[in-house]
Amino acid sequence: MLRWFIILWLLTSTLFSVNAQTFGEPSAIRSIYFGGGSARVDIRQANQLKLFLDSIPNIHDYFITVHSHTDNIGGKEYNERLSKMRSQSVIDLMLKLEKIKKEMIEVRDFGLYNPVYDNSTWEGRMKNRRVDVILWLVI
Repeated sequence: MLRWFIILWLLTSTLFSVNAQTFGEPSAIRSIYFGGGSARVDIRQANQLKLFLDSIPNIHDYFITVHSHTDNIGGKEYNERLSKMRSQSVIDLMLKLEKIKKEMIEVRDFGLYNPVYDNSTWEGRMKNRRVDVILWLVI
């Protein structure tokens, strides 16, 4: 888990021009996992996302980045589209819960690029099929 967090932190720190005076370290991260080729958030994942968001006091004090990922099966264009569909599914769910405003969210769709886990294994591909919801406390 620590390895994953370090990789994610390095990835976000290099991709975003986040001003250190505006945001600190990520405050909380929740991953939503998907089946192969699916952009549907199942009921279990939806409930876990709701519990996660409910557990954050003063949620409006946070900026949210949504990072979507896929495994490497299906090619570049397919995975870019799937990645966008996954991030949109998670954003739609967060907006439906009426706890988050759209202006609080920034999206990064990685598709098959920048995998955290090994795509040569079934377990790695399964873990790469996800959307990470990352909360940043606005200082």
